Amino acid sequence: QVQLVESGGGLVQAGGSLRLSCTASTARTFSTIGLGWFRRPPGKEREFVAAISWSAGNTYYADSVNGRFTISRDNAKNTFYLQMNSLKPEDTAVYYCAASKGDTYYPGAVDYGMEYWGKGTLVTVSS
Repeated sequence: QVQLVESGGGLVQAGGSLRLSCTASTARTFSTIGLGWFRRPPGKEREFVAAISWSAGNTYYADSVNGRFTISRDNAKNTFYLQMNSLKPEDTAVYYCAASKGDTYYPGAVDYGMEYWGKGTLVTVSS
């Protein structure tokens, strides 16, 4: 079991930056867990944003954010991050952090194999 809590959402102007954080509480060794970020834009389905493997050696991004967003993790703090730069109004969404039952992410699986979810944090990008 993994409990996840996001923070760092808010209102930002287009072109600005935000960093989301997600802190995990778990009996598992945090460094062995694959992690990800997803988002749900207003009126749309949840979509994948980024994922990172247990060692941070592998990361994967949606085309829409590649080059602007960076996922990272601090295993000593049981926390991972989504640095969002050059934000656009279409990035407006509720952002969810997620954790896998395994040590990585699985692009061919439903929700990239993520099983545990935070409650979400709202990011609003104004034009």
